[in-house]
Amino acid sequence: MIRLSGKKNVFLDLLFFLVGGCLCSLAVNMFTSPNNIAPGGLTGVGIILRYLFETPVGAVNMLLNVPIFIWAFIEIGYKLVGKSLLAVVICSLFIDLGAMIIPPYKGDMLLAAVFGGALEGLGLALFLMRGSTTGGTDLVARLLSHRHRHLSVGKLLMGIDVIVVIFSMLAYKSPESALYAVIAIFVSTHMIDSVLYGTSNGTGKLYFILSEKYEGISRRILEDLDRGVTLIPDKGGYSGLPGEMILCAVRRHEVTRINEIIYEEDPDAFVIVGEAGEITGEGFHPSRSEDTTLRQLIQRLRHKKS
Repeated sequence: MIRLSGKKNVFLDLLFFLVGGCLCSLAVNMFTSPNNIAPGGLTGVGIILRYLFETPVGAVNMLLNVPIFIWAFIEIGYKLVGKSLLAVVICSLFIDLGAMIIPPYKGDMLLAAVFGGALEGLGLALFLMRGSTTGGTDLVARLLSHRHRHLSVGKLLMGIDVIVVIFSMLAYKSPESALYAVIAIFVSTHMIDSVLYGTSNGTGKLYFILSEKYEGISRRILEDLDRGVTLIPDKGGYSGLPGEMILCAVRRHEVTRINEIIYEEDPDAFVIVGEAGEITGEGFHPSRSEDTTLRQLIQRLRHKKS
């Protein structure tokens, strides 16, 4: 049985957002910005504009997010937008406040790229763990993917980051800055994956949900989490009444959100949560084809000749 406290969730959201904002501020003000490394996204754009026009990174990040959040509000509703807006405000404020007090690191560029990427990735992971985004390009990619299901969020993000990196190379007039930015993006991405999914993207949680309000819970999971659900007919051993059990696999960072959905729809739902050691398919690891053995190759060649 899941019992979630609203006040506890708000406290955890704020705690994770504050720590995540501090880490992102350290990444930008100590490592990436002082060394002319723009690691993609709107923060990278802000770092480039700071170099060109001495504008504050956080304020630029917040302003560039305004049209994106208006689009998101129209496209996917206020719940995700509200939490993400709070995350962007906290992160942007911390970046600009940190610029006044955090000493810049002016040493080895490789160390700056690695530690800047690691701190940024850890900070972003904390935001994502609470079911939020930090706006910017990841929200743009999610919105485009929401409208065009055939588009991959990962490929969209990669494409946007490539554009920012090329822009940074032109602004700094330094190919080396672009190469270090690629290293920072690589480290940041792997840090996010490690924190959210462990060592494998195919791990997660498996939910078995028994509730009389299964239709509402299923609809919310489909719409809010964009996760598939399977309805399995069941029959109560004591009551003998028929019903439907929801089966759903989610990634680890989506656990908090699915718990909230279940509690909001039916506080009395009976929920079993299990570990999913490996999940393959859309939204998780791609299904891997079996290796072809030598015997199978020979059989195929014989079949073609005949």
